[in-house]
Parts: sequence; C-alpha cells; structure tokens
Amino acid sequence: MASFEMNDRKKIGLGLTGFGIFFSFLGIIFLFDKGFLAMGNILFISGVALTIGLKSTMQFFMKRQNFKGTISFGVGFFFVVIGWPIIGMVLEAYGFIVLFSGFWPTLAVFLQRIPIVGWLFQQPYIRSLFDRYRGRRVPV
Repeated sequence: MASFEMNDRKKIGLGLTGFGIFFSFLGIIFLFDKGFLAMGNILFISGVALTIGLKSTMQFFMKRQNFKGTISFGVGFFFVVIGWPIIGMVLEAYGFIVLFSGFWPTLAVFLQRIPIVGWLFQQPYIRSLFDRYRGRRVPV
C-alpha cells in the first residue's frame, strides 16, 4: 500500500497537473492563446512527472505502444510554441487520446461512482457504450 500513499510531492504534482489543464482550457477559451497553451503543457507534463515519478514518466512516454502518442504530443507542443496553436492543439489532443486510452475504463468506473454524474453513466445506453469500448459483446 505504500505506492498509494499521498505525500507532498504527489500533492504538488496533482496541483500542477490541475493547473496545466486549467491553463490549457484558458488558452482554448482565449482563442488559442499560445502563452496559456504552452504554460498549460509545461505544467501538465511537470505535474505528471511529480505525481508518478520521473522514472515512471519516462517509461510511460517511451513505451513502444505509446510512441505514436508521445511524438504527436511533442510535435503538437512544438507547433504551439512556434505560433501555430490550432494545429498544435489538434496534434496534442490526438497524442493525449492515444497516450491515455488505457485509462478510459478506469475513468468510466470512477465517473459511475460520483453521486449525480454516476446516475447518468449507469443508464443502459451509455453503459452499453462503455461495454463496447471494453470489448464485451453487447446486443444492439
């Protein structure tokens, strides 16, 4: 159980990750402002690194099945920095989806346990979508 313990480094990492998402959201709201988007990316990556550790972060981004997402996210960040934020955000979004696609089932279970939102995610139609994503055969 020691790996689930919440120390100060993980708390700071989660905070930085949250601020990274917030700054990215602001960058999109302010018509793809490259300053907010770049700051959001830097905070997000540093937050992930602090939360799960530098070695685990490097292993996660350098896994063979994650290369496509890592390269897409990196090229997208480069485009944001040089001043092409729309193209950069499209590439980053694709990279984010590819990188974190293994976490969607975990996110679905988490969302189903939230009091009000969970009721919505437990409806038969939405539940069948999650079951299809997990690879279960669901009658149509």
